[in-house]
Amino acid sequence: MNRQPLLAISLALGVGVAGYALTGSPAIPSAPAPERVVNPRLTPEAEQASRELLENFGDVRAWLTLSDALIRAGRTETAVAALQSALEAIPGNADLWVQMGIALVAHANGEVVPAARLAFDRASRLSPDHPAPSYFLGLAWLQAGEVDEALATWQALRERSTEDAPWLSMLDEKIAAGEKMKAMMEMGTTPAG
Repeated sequence: MNRQPLLAISLALGVGVAGYALTGSPAIPSAPAPERVVNPRLTPEAEQASRELLENFGDVRAWLTLSDALIRAGRTETAVAALQSALEAIPGNADLWVQMGIALVAHANGEVVPAARLAFDRASRLSPDHPAPSYFLGLAWLQAGEVDEALATWQALRERSTEDAPWLSMLDEKIAAGEKMKAMMEMGTTPAG
């Protein structure tokens, strides 16, 4: 009988036991290994949304979560690219068009650029009661110096909003700022800042 393989196995086991005896700590409780990050450039929230999209490419909530996380991480160009993929797959979803507009505004450092206006317009046609297109259209009017148009757009949104609408406080702030800007313009002064 050939004893060399048996000797090699015994030697390997002996080295393993000796190594554990020197470095192992049987009194320390075990713990799971930390979760491996697939893409270190993604936040945990974006990472989870990416996993969900691998399972269901049509998951609108996951697309919105991924885009929002990318925007907050300052990766606006990647957010726009992700939303382009989402809209190719799900072109009739107003929330995705709104998010595309938001990503484009974020990418333009807060300016409602023409591409963002087109995205908000598409969302508005798909869902006329959606508040975001009107809000951003008012912002675009304001940025263009058309304060009356901005106020009219925001006041129309205010009138059709319920009193418990979550966007109401932000909308009221914009209306107040617009009215202040209009008053200053009528007095011949411009707002500081």
